[in-house]
Amino acid sequence: MYMDYSILAETYEKLEKIPSKLQKTEILADLFKKTPAEELPKVVLLIMGRVFPIYSEHELGIANQMMLKTIAKASGFSVKEVEQKFKKTGDLGLTAEECIKGRRQATLLRKKLTVDHVFESLKKLPFQTGQGSQEKKLAIISELLVSAQPKEARYVVRTVIENLRVGAAEGIIRDAIVQAFLLKEGMSKEKKKEIVEAIEYAWNIISDSGEIARTAKEKGVEGLRKSHFQLGRSVQVMLAEKAENMEEVFKEFKELFVETKYDGMRAQIHKRGNDIWIFTRRLEEVTKQFPDLVDLCRKGLNVKDCIVEGEVLGINNKTKLPFPFQVLSQRIHRKYYIEQMVKEIPIQINLFDAVYVDGKVLTNEPLTERRKILEKIVKSIPGKFQLSEQFLTNDIKKAEKFYKKALSEKQEGVMLKVPDSKYIFGRHVRGWYKIKPIMETLDLVIIGATWGEGKRGKWLSSYVVACKDLDTGDFLECGMMSTGLTEDEYENMTKVLKPLIVSENGKDVVIKPKVVVEVGYQEIQKSPTYSSGFALRFPRLVRIRQDRIAEDADTIERVMQLFKSQGRQG
Repeated sequence: MYMDYSILAETYEKLEKIPSKLQKTEILADLFKKTPAEELPKVVLLIMGRVFPIYSEHELGIANQMMLKTIAKASGFSVKEVEQKFKKTGDLGLTAEECIKGRRQATLLRKKLTVDHVFESLKKLPFQTGQGSQEKKLAIISELLVSAQPKEARYVVRTVIENLRVGAAEGIIRDAIVQAFLLKEGMSKEKKKEIVEAIEYAWNIISDSGEIARTAKEKGVEGLRKSHFQLGRSVQVMLAEKAENMEEVFKEFKELFVETKYDGMRAQIHKRGNDIWIFTRRLEEVTKQFPDLVDLCRKGLNVKDCIVEGEVLGINNKTKLPFPFQVLSQRIHRKYYIEQMVKEIPIQINLFDAVYVDGKVLTNEPLTERRKILEKIVKSIPGKFQLSEQFLTNDIKKAEKFYKKALSEKQEGVMLKVPDSKYIFGRHVRGWYKIKPIMETLDLVIIGATWGEGKRGKWLSSYVVACKDLDTGDFLECGMMSTGLTEDEYENMTKVLKPLIVSENGKDVVIKPKVVVEVGYQEIQKSPTYSSGFALRFPRLVRIRQDRIAEDADTIERVMQLFKSQGRQG
């Protein structure tokens, strides 16, 4: 027997109404306990508003206009009537619920929706391609809406447009899995610590919350501990801390590896025989976008199986200097004319770490050992496929000279790495430090905008930027940005944001959280005005981060950390 989708819809509604993270965790733990193991991966992904794990390259990709047509087809209302309802609700999910509640056509073919049917139907959407693909997608969603009860329609539509809005992101999901399957009454602190370490380990190397939930239910802590790398599935990458200056790092560690901090795309490369997979820092697969890098990996990695990391640069063949990252980013999300982009923006990769080689996990090996292994397996192709420029020193003057050289070569700065540091997934830890010449910026998501005045009246020219709450998945406002753009950039930003408008109120619009921007600022202040509790003073656009997705935005914790680093109390 499959689980009724109505159970999921009821859960969504409870989560939507309750702000408390603890209560959300309890609701989800109770749901997960009741869910059969074989359906648990689907339920967990759907609770997160997904049908594909984060490492998957597939997206549902349904625009608002198409959804309006689908709701019209399923309910019998005209598209114009549905549009009018949408203007009132400002929410396509609520619009669908209202239309299905008042549907104008017979529903003799309606059948009860199950979790399995909804999940498997939505998974088909990205694979409808070629002539007539839009009609096929419309038919798949329409069939679900025809069978849906009004409340179910609300959440089917929100899942399809990837805007579920129930506040259940990774942190809460993880806590709910622990509470449902791993915690026992009277458990000691040591045991609880072991549980946290086990689930964090599994989370970092599996990248599929649904699979983690099933493992926890069926195999417990030991099953999570035995989780292993799966080539072709991305793993969390180690992150560097920001250091204010070299002196403080050299003072603490004496001797350090000094390495170029390249202004490019961090690439995690998986190799199994002749098969190559390439993932970004945020775990998105971009193998198809970089066929030239795939060829280089086949030629330059002298090993059967591995996971290695490097930084990809776009190289200007005339100057031999790297293109600005904005140029390289054109390739990251490109799905068409890839061969043309390969010619226009040739690449170079500089490899700096090895995580897994021929069945051996290297994460507990010191950096010095991982580097030696990397040197053994890489066949250098100068200027194209090579090791990162790096040296070991206790001489800060030598490090500073190298730093200036990196900047002169149009790179971001340098990395300082502790020789005996282990590879720790997904953490800003005391092992890697980045030195850059500018104040730390923030990667934020645009969630709102305002139409301009005067000659800017045709553009969205002020943007509400937000950080992320990892527990709930909510985006919390932390500023209004309106500087740093040229007229061409205002026009381009308007083209990008206009299709993402969710609702309008006078000149103000609500934007679907999709576009990530790197934001500079003068300082961070406390503020009751914004939902994050903080405000950026004089925020300005540095660049649009086309290599980032909304889930990759900086967190409220990081904003707090930067606020505290200023040495101010308010």
